[in-house]
Amino acid sequence: MRTDENLMDLFDVWVEQGWATPLDRAFVRFLQAQQPESPEPLLLAAGLASYQLGRGHICLDLKAVLDDPDGVLSWPPEGDAPTAGLRPPKILLAGLTVKKWAESMQASDLVSTGEGTTPLVFSNGRLYLRRYWQYETEVAQGILKRLRMPPAAPTDLARRIDQLFGPLRNAEEQAKSDVHWQSVAAAIAAQSAFSVISGGPGTGKTTTVVQLLALLQDIALAQGNPLRISLAAPTGKAAARLTESIGAAVAKLPEALRDSIPAEVTTLHRLLGSRSHTRHFVHNAQNPLHVDLLVVDEASMIDLEMMAALLRALPETARLILIGDKDQLASVEAGSVLGDLCRNAERAAYQQPTIQWIADNTGYDLNPYAGSGTPLDQHIAILRKSYRFDQNSGIGALARAVNAGDSGRVAAVWQQDFDDIDRLAVTSTDEHGFARLVLDGVPSDSHGGYRGYLQYVQSGPQSHASEDAWLQAILDAFGRFQLLSPLRKGPWGVEGLNQKVAQIFFNADLINRQDGWYAGRPVMITRNNYTLGLMNGDIGIVLPFAERNASDHVTLRVVFPMADGSFKKVLPSRLSDVETVYAMTVHKSQGSEFDHAAMVLPESMTPVLTRELIYTAVTRARRYFTLVGPASDLLSEAVQQRTYRASGLSDFFQ
Repeated sequence: MRTDENLMDLFDVWVEQGWATPLDRAFVRFLQAQQPESPEPLLLAAGLASYQLGRGHICLDLKAVLDDPDGVLSWPPEGDAPTAGLRPPKILLAGLTVKKWAESMQASDLVSTGEGTTPLVFSNGRLYLRRYWQYETEVAQGILKRLRMPPAAPTDLARRIDQLFGPLRNAEEQAKSDVHWQSVAAAIAAQSAFSVISGGPGTGKTTTVVQLLALLQDIALAQGNPLRISLAAPTGKAAARLTESIGAAVAKLPEALRDSIPAEVTTLHRLLGSRSHTRHFVHNAQNPLHVDLLVVDEASMIDLEMMAALLRALPETARLILIGDKDQLASVEAGSVLGDLCRNAERAAYQQPTIQWIADNTGYDLNPYAGSGTPLDQHIAILRKSYRFDQNSGIGALARAVNAGDSGRVAAVWQQDFDDIDRLAVTSTDEHGFARLVLDGVPSDSHGGYRGYLQYVQSGPQSHASEDAWLQAILDAFGRFQLLSPLRKGPWGVEGLNQKVAQIFFNADLINRQDGWYAGRPVMITRNNYTLGLMNGDIGIVLPFAERNASDHVTLRVVFPMADGSFKKVLPSRLSDVETVYAMTVHKSQGSEFDHAAMVLPESMTPVLTRELIYTAVTRARRYFTLVGPASDLLSEAVQQRTYRASGLSDFFQ
């Protein structure tokens, strides 16, 4: 590695361009101050490890970076045009081998293989910031410990499973000719202190959870030791959605069990007890949660740091069940915990003892799924049948084609005239078709755009039976449609889209201004606010409220729906970390569903446009999906590009 410029000067330029952060630069300067004789390959690796952490990677994989510097580093970010004369990392890495790069790590006092308190840890060809190496180790050890202590299952488990799940099976499944994967998931979880249930939209994850809780609680009640059960999700939106669906499913349980199953879901931050202005929680190893069984939904959204905190706070004897869609995008923060755990899930991985256990307790034959899977693989169940998207569903067909990474199948889906998917070819957001989309969706009231909720805002609470009914109507109408983008910057990114949509609504007399705080503006919290009890990803809408005893004076407040069905009203002046969300990134949409989701693609390919991102966007749609953009062939190209997140977590389970 040779450079004609000082490495710190290069970092200054990268930060100025927005291709690295001031934190990355400060970290390298700190290391250089600690050990001035540190070689540049080491300092570059440390800076890139910090940069990658900001992009969701737990570590810097040396071989992967050397094999494909621009691809792995996504350089330049979001396809920005490189500035003439700017030296990207791949120029600095030219001629460097993994062996030489590793030697620079091993020779430095700043790096260890885990022992001591060095700021950097080098393990299995990966460079970690120590804190994240510690998180990864804690998560692996916490899960492995639970894999080694399976709880005793009752001798009549088969009868109990059949009694609870029997009414849910169709004729083929009743005849045992088709595998009923919900029953399989229950049998796996019944003998596990740790288990994962993964499935796409409409595969019955919520139903499975409720039936499984009923099964485990019924067993515990028969033994005279009722379970203390908690349900959680990563975001307020996901918690509220699960609370609603859990309540309906619990109502269908046998009456004797209903009161023993919790009907309310909380966020992970509230479950653990967030502490203001700190990364720590009230509940930890010294003050564990009062729970015997914890179920966490939307587990694909859980980052590594949160998973470490969660396992730290769980009593050693408590069961943990993760529910989610392994094929979705990974968490916004660093890590891809669910994806790492389910790395082998699609291939045949069940060992004969697992197959026999399933046969004995469900009657289903899993020999077609036999393989030499790891011990972890025996604790994972994939729900493979969608009850929402049948053969007539374009959303389902498109999601399956995208998930398969088959560009030919993706192209073929559009030729089949499905009535729930559509493409809008626009070369600019100035075109009338784009304005029509965001205002009215498609020619059907059930697939409307944003006009409906803004008309509710203008009509005021007097248009409904009560103020709460008005608030609920606004939030429900807003949640029916969502504009999504893979990018943040540019005219096709969320920043440009939000400006354009505000302009469209202003011109249509639906809002009275285009910036600042105004009635109808939807906002998303971008940083946890523990004082207000609002978390990153929570969405509220700015609404006008008449002052008491002064009906002619209006005050704006931001209204957030809470998991318990109530509304939190906050003065805009109390919110600093928010952004407008007429359009949101696909990443931020995880845990949400909309009647109509419209994804806007950019003009050209970018590293962030991957199979997992497309799948996540498509499956946000319950009833209608629209693909928007100037280049219709991008979709087929994008599904061949996988999301890459450097991590060593799965190595612990091999």
